[in-house]
Amino acid sequence: MLIIKDIHKGYSTGTRRLSVLKGIELIINPGDVFTVVGPSGAGKSTLLHVLGGLDKPDQGQVIFEGKDIYRLKDAEVARIRNQKFGFIFQFYHLLPEFTALENVMLPALVKNTLSMDEVKKQSRALLERVGLKGRFSHKPNQLSGGEHQRVAIARALINQPKVVFCDEPTGNLDSETGQDIIDLLLELNRENRQTLVMVTHDAAIAQRSQRITYMKDGRLEWGDPNGPASHKHRLSVSTKK
Repeated sequence: MLIIKDIHKGYSTGTRRLSVLKGIELIINPGDVFTVVGPSGAGKSTLLHVLGGLDKPDQGQVIFEGKDIYRLKDAEVARIRNQKFGFIFQFYHLLPEFTALENVMLPALVKNTLSMDEVKKQSRALLERVGLKGRFSHKPNQLSGGEHQRVAIARALINQPKVVFCDEPTGNLDSETGQDIIDLLLELNRENRQTLVMVTHDAAIAQRSQRITYMKDGRLEWGDPNGPASHKHRLSVSTKK
């Protein structure tokens, strides 16, 4: 589904050039639960944004459904982001002036293939599915962190995307709420066969993935970069389906 070839990405800071991604090679299969683990500053979020069509690489290809998305016109990339990709951001990015229901409806309104009544119906069903029945009319400042994340999940799913990208999906949540969110994402993955791509520093999340890779200094390592199992949270690469 996603083939990543020799991706490089850097940023200029004054007179310096900071290299963030250094020759990333990757294949993500349909239905995968794929997690990239690494510390803050390793380049995980930059990688996710490049994979999701949000940030153009300096070099390399991101091939989705046989097409390099960064060789397409901007309007086509925007269409893919809206219709084929879903995004769950670490800081949610809910619009504060809109209700939970309205935040979920927005991507479907942009897609503009359903009537308003059908968009509302599907948005309500998704909010109920993520445990927010009765919270439709609440604005973000009336919701908890866990509820924010559930709204963000419903918003990411409203257009039935083929790939859902998650940036630190539990990073701002307590451990119990975080596990509930991962339970929900994995359940949705099993039900809908949507490909799930997550980046995190949380070993507990990675242990529940089908496939794991580690990011260190802008490169991916297929094995624990810190060596043999010497820590209670040490992980091993898994490719089980």
